[in-house]
Amino acid sequence: MKEDYYELLGVNKNATDDEIKSAFRKLAKQYHPDLHTGDKEEAEAKFKKINEAYEVLSDKEKRAKYDQFGHAAFDPCRRRRIRQLFRSRLWRFFGYI
Repeated sequence: MKEDYYELLGVNKNATDDEIKSAFRKLAKQYHPDLHTGDKEEAEAKFKKINEAYEVLSDKEKRAKYDQFGHAAFDPCRRRRIRQLFRSRLWRFFGYI
């Protein structure tokens, strides 16, 4: 299971864009594979996760989707299932028109 993007960057869900950017830069510098003195492979994996989190949380649309659906918003299989659930609920609500 994937880590929560907010926890990964060490910010709360109400964080501003500047707070997210600052947290990203701090962690990116800390875990950059070229600058990390420890295990390079572990640092690279963490660096990729941090980049993925920042890519989602720095974009207002992606962040809104993430806040509503979590990681499922970006998983094609889960997105399809969410769409199916949404349609079935609409169908039940409105019925035949």
